[in-house]
Amino acid sequence: MKKSLILIFSLMLLAPVAADAFTTQGCGGDCMQCHKMDKKEAEGIVKKGIPTAKITDVKLSPVKSLWQVDFEVDSQKGSVFIDFSKQYLLVVQQIVPIATIGKKPEPQKVDFKKIPLDAALVMGPKSAKKKIAVFTDPDCPYCQKLHAEMKTVLSKRKDVAFYVVLFPLEFHKDADRKSRTLLCEKDQALIDDAFAGKPVPDPKCKTDQIEQNKALAKEFGFTGTPVLVRSDGEVQVGLVPADRLSDWIDKK
Repeated sequence: MKKSLILIFSLMLLAPVAADAFTTQGCGGDCMQCHKMDKKEAEGIVKKGIPTAKITDVKLSPVKSLWQVDFEVDSQKGSVFIDFSKQYLLVVQQIVPIATIGKKPEPQKVDFKKIPLDAALVMGPKSAKKKIAVFTDPDCPYCQKLHAEMKTVLSKRKDVAFYVVLFPLEFHKDADRKSRTLLCEKDQALIDDAFAGKPVPDPKCKTDQIEQNKALAKEFGFTGTPVLVRSDGEVQVGLVPADRLSDWIDKK
């Protein structure tokens, strides 16, 4: 609701000064016939306010007469909206269809088959029927807490296995080194130590699996940790207590 209000008030403030900019006189049903914007042009506009922004996509927004410009800054994703006259830039958190207000959003889903389970660190029996992939970072406080909750689930269930996909975030400066060590050693005690904040030795092997994990996380749109993915592709973001985690694992 807060995001919806932000949009409403933003449009109210914008409307008196930019009414002409949102008209579509002279255009047929296809706005693309009359209005064009490419990444280079969008970059020139957005970089006036965000100099380090990298434009990733330009498309028509759900609201006609606005372009949606997607960008990245230091691996963080964002969007702004530019009107067809290219005179006004609208900064809102999200455009929300009125019909969806008050309704529970559909859970995000990804292609579980793309996750390299054979390259992940396994917690629990590999023969377990219920497989959960966990994109995680050993220096992320919420990941450390989730690790403990995962161990609680495993202490009560033998039909669950967690596949740890190491995804060290850029601003956790030592997480990359620790993650490489965990991939080299594949030792459960060392994994537990790392997620308990204990010292981790330097890696003794070379691996490009971290880069592959980061690329997959980017493809899925994951920008933070922890993120859990069920075998049907449903995504659960953030720390989840053991009891709720167990319920989510069984959810159909």
